[in-house]
Amino acid sequence: MLGADKDGNPITLKDLWPSDKEIDEVVKAAVKPEMFTAIYEPMFAKSALSDFKVSPFYSWNKNSTYIQKPPYWEDEYMGRPTLKGMRALGVFPDNITTDHLSPSNAILPESASGEYCIKMGLPVEDLNSYATHRGDHHTASRATLANPKLYNEMVKDANGKVKQGSLTKIMPEGVESRMWEAIETYTKRKQPLIIIAGTNYGQGSSRDWAAKGVRLAGVEVLIAESIERIHRTNLVGMGVLPLQFKEGETRHTYNIDGSETFDIVGDITPRTDLMVVMTRANGEKVEFSVTCRLDTSAEVAVYNAGGILQKFAKDFVAEGA
Repeated sequence: MLGADKDGNPITLKDLWPSDKEIDEVVKAAVKPEMFTAIYEPMFAKSALSDFKVSPFYSWNKNSTYIQKPPYWEDEYMGRPTLKGMRALGVFPDNITTDHLSPSNAILPESASGEYCIKMGLPVEDLNSYATHRGDHHTASRATLANPKLYNEMVKDANGKVKQGSLTKIMPEGVESRMWEAIETYTKRKQPLIIIAGTNYGQGSSRDWAAKGVRLAGVEVLIAESIERIHRTNLVGMGVLPLQFKEGETRHTYNIDGSETFDIVGDITPRTDLMVVMTRANGEKVEFSVTCRLDTSAEVAVYNAGGILQKFAKDFVAEGA
């Protein structure tokens, strides 16, 4: 009820709302085709564009924290990794979600992404969420494994309990570190990385940065007990090799604590068995078999190219040649 008339009867919206016929009559009388042609015809006329020069290259703003030139076609990502001498970025329990891998919540000023954005001149009140900055790999990469609810079995307290937080250890020093500082350190060292995990790795939303982030961090391989279907595909698309422990085997079977280095040995074909050569800190070598979770020949081709974007670029260049 909107009110009452002079006799006290209720007035509702249907009493005031015009009929379809009345609306059509007003539109017909007020909206004319020439209103649109007067604006759009000159806009797209050849004469209007004759002196307008457009560069074929996008002018990237290096100060932007929202969109930057992506690095996926740089030389280091344009082929298969060597899969040798990898160190663990994390040894994770079951049920690691894509939100653990790439959170989408508000960016806090004290986070690695927040510190970067503020350094780039973005006011604290404009930090926004991780999801809004995914066009800038500098900001988005700093969100990799930045979830404060993360558990990394490499990092334990004095009582041997796994600490909660975006934490890892920089090896071989064994120095506890925030995840981003470890990634920076390993990147400077050109140290290839691996992730070890339990069941249901990558469950949750099919967030592309859950795969992009770890690849840009230098992760070449994932070994898990099971991998969520869509996230496995995304890993392949980013050039990360998904491997699966054999039935009944886990990270605990081989007492993996993150101090080891890892090599992957064998010819990569769909669903083949590959050998993991793990070298402990004391020099002891342990070998065990895993299943390659490149499930089709098409996925092998994508992986061999370095990822789906790299394969597209190579195919495009080959067709042009």
